[in-house]
Amino acid sequence: MGVLGDLRAGGLELTLAESDDYVQAALSLRYKVFYEEMGAKPTPEMAERRQDFDAYDAIADHLLVLDHERGAGPESVVGCYRLVRDDHLEPGGVFYTASEYDISPIINLEGKVMELGRSCVDESYRNRSTMQLLWRGIAAYIFRHDVALMFGCASLHGTDPSAMATELSYLYHHHLAPVDLRPRALPDRYTSMDLLPPDQLDARLAMNALPPLVKGYLRLGGFFGDGAVVDEQFNTTDICVMVKTDLISEKYHKHYDRTARDLGPA
Repeated sequence: MGVLGDLRAGGLELTLAESDDYVQAALSLRYKVFYEEMGAKPTPEMAERRQDFDAYDAIADHLLVLDHERGAGPESVVGCYRLVRDDHLEPGGVFYTASEYDISPIINLEGKVMELGRSCVDESYRNRSTMQLLWRGIAAYIFRHDVALMFGCASLHGTDPSAMATELSYLYHHHLAPVDLRPRALPDRYTSMDLLPPDQLDARLAMNALPPLVKGYLRLGGFFGDGAVVDEQFNTTDICVMVKTDLISEKYHKHYDRTARDLGPA
């Protein structure tokens, strides 16, 4: 553990999983949050194992939040994020996001790219301190691996886009990605985000309604693809988010590029 340096907040530590026991603990936490709490629909094998998993878990890096008061081993995992770099993929392999979006503008971008996904935190640890710790880890990771752009599917809870018309319309009108970088939801999965005209939007109301994770991406200069995708299995409506690492706010950049340099070459 500790390959990202000493990243701590109070009694919490952030690290990358270096053994399968810790990865398995993350899969169990994901099941608890996504399926037991948020109403996702597990496959029979997932329900039997009480874990959320897919083929990407074997190739990904798993960023973990640990609370050592819960124990000295995998039982200490209270938060996780799955990170998949382009060099993790086999030749001809595709990112998870490609099952929902045409991400060719991202794939064709010059520089390294990384997909973020499967983010969750135990209910007892959902606070600003934990989220800041996760962002600190992601910042150190992208500088360590020279990632030019990070992207993934962020989720709004529920499968009725009309119930989140304010949030989706706000992101569409104010934070749509530039045309040359803009993913678009696949034709058979496309749901318009342009549900309300700009003059009917209350920006403050929209921001308050957005999930903390989406707000975090916006604070880092994030922008979004065209079209939402309803995911019945996960009981969510997904949006494609991108963050160019050179747009990360100066306070993150100054601190974490120094952290990455101190770590030396990956």
